[in-house]
Amino acid sequence: MHELAAFLIFSVGLMSISRASLRVPGSHGFYRFFAWECILALFMLNAGVWFQKPTSWNQLVSWFFLFASLIPLFFGVRTLAAEGKSDSIREEQPELLAFERTTSLVTTGIYHYIRHPLYSSLLLLTWGIFFKEPSLPGGLLALASTILLVATARADENECLQFFGEAYRDYTRRTRMFIPFVF
Repeated sequence: MHELAAFLIFSVGLMSISRASLRVPGSHGFYRFFAWECILALFMLNAGVWFQKPTSWNQLVSWFFLFASLIPLFFGVRTLAAEGKSDSIREEQPELLAFERTTSLVTTGIYHYIRHPLYSSLLLLTWGIFFKEPSLPGGLLALASTILLVATARADENECLQFFGEAYRDYTRRTRMFIPFVF
């Protein structure tokens, strides 16, 4: 019962953050909200076993993914903040969060290798949480989150193509979505 209450409270918070995006079906924020919900549900499902059997194979894999998720998050946020040049010019797009209103195409740092380090971080987080206690319901949530994060990235790319034009198309030819040199 406590898990359901916590899930609902956190869901309200995610809805609050995503309220403008939820009004624009097909926007990257729309898909991202549902990915966040899957990650939250997965966390609630596995919260009770977070520190159990710390040396089991699945816990070791889990911690690897969880710590690895911090790398693209840190470098992505740092580079985006330094190079993105957020500006009011994009305020006509209320579905974008403040840090997403970049007016400069960021292609340096981690963005030199992958286009979506923040979504890469969420993918690693998803699978890190899944491996805390692998199960069929957890696997379905992790798979749904993965599919939704790919949809998020594709919608984001369409939005970036509209804003940055051919420069973004060239950038997509030189980089990968989530994993440097692979995918």
